[in-house]
Amino acid sequence: MQLSRARRATQLIFLVCGLGIASWAPMVPYAKDRLGFHEGHLGLLLLFLGFGGLLIMPVTGILINKFGSRIVITISSLFMALFLPLLLVVHDVYLMAVLLFLFGAAAGSVDVAMNAQGVQVQQLYGRKIMSSLHGLFSVGGLAGSLGLGFLVKGGLEPLHAAICISILLILISLFQHQYLLEKETPVSTGKVVQADRYAWLRGSIIFLGIMCFSAFLSEGAMLDWSAVYLRDHKGMPAAFSGAGYAAFSVAMAVMRLLGDGLVEKFSSRIIVVGGSVVAAAGLLLAILSSTLYLVLPGFILLGIGAANIVPVFFTDGGHLREVPATVAIPAISTIGYAGQLAGPAILGFIAHHVSLSAAFGCCALLFLFISIAYGTTMHKLH
Repeated sequence: MQLSRARRATQLIFLVCGLGIASWAPMVPYAKDRLGFHEGHLGLLLLFLGFGGLLIMPVTGILINKFGSRIVITISSLFMALFLPLLLVVHDVYLMAVLLFLFGAAAGSVDVAMNAQGVQVQQLYGRKIMSSLHGLFSVGGLAGSLGLGFLVKGGLEPLHAAICISILLILISLFQHQYLLEKETPVSTGKVVQADRYAWLRGSIIFLGIMCFSAFLSEGAMLDWSAVYLRDHKGMPAAFSGAGYAAFSVAMAVMRLLGDGLVEKFSSRIIVVGGSVVAAAGLLLAILSSTLYLVLPGFILLGIGAANIVPVFFTDGGHLREVPATVAIPAISTIGYAGQLAGPAILGFIAHHVSLSAAFGCCALLFLFISIAYGTTMHKLH
């Protein structure tokens, strides 16, 4: 019963994290208008959000080692909920940068701690659950990207809508705190592992970090560039240019909710290798198709293939020999998140000097790289 409650609580925390992060997306236009920014200035400001998450992730590992993931999850979730509505009222650009940094740090801390909690629950549970946990994160992301807009459409002021979302995040976090597992012990993992200060430099962690970097960069490409690509290169009307990311997101959420059973049935190697090939094929279909009727199915294939790759990497990180999960997960998260942060700039550079189609082609090559590298190396990780 306790373990079932811990799993349910962890699922809800993944939902909270996805909901909290994605709720910022519909707030961006309000912030842009309030601050009087053009796209270039706004892009620089948004970097503070990523830097906050990137810098806090290694620190979160230290805090998890000292206090356990449960307390880190709850405190970080409360801070994320607190900062969210403040992002709609600040008029000073410097204060906005600080708030975005703090909001990103809180979200990044929740991200690392919930994955550490998920690995701990999975090890006690005795079967795969990480894909479904990430599926709840994707569901939260979809709800967050649409929820604030629906509340505003229903007549609420944007600030009041954000406060409603924050209250929901706070209530879930506080009510689920008691059911999360406490500080990790050797009994919970079945192995006694002592961390050393250089454990994060082990080749297995660096390898999984690079795999996550590649996957996150390619996934991030959809968020930042798919609408531009559909409008400017495929002739889709601007009002419907978000359809590519929506198709990708729904496919990813569904596949992640089904992912645990798939990993149990087909093995992590088949999921990563096969999924990477499917994702690459989806991107190539979207690039090479001259009709929109094939471009959107390409994005759906990308979501199907990419959905369970990262959850497998986090699971592998929790089972590394001689490296505790509380060291491996923050290190892998940090390297992976760097890909998500650097991705838009890298793809923008390629698009500027070659084309956006070439940039998406590079993402397809990254998925093929994941397929080959993981397929030939994964047996050495366990």
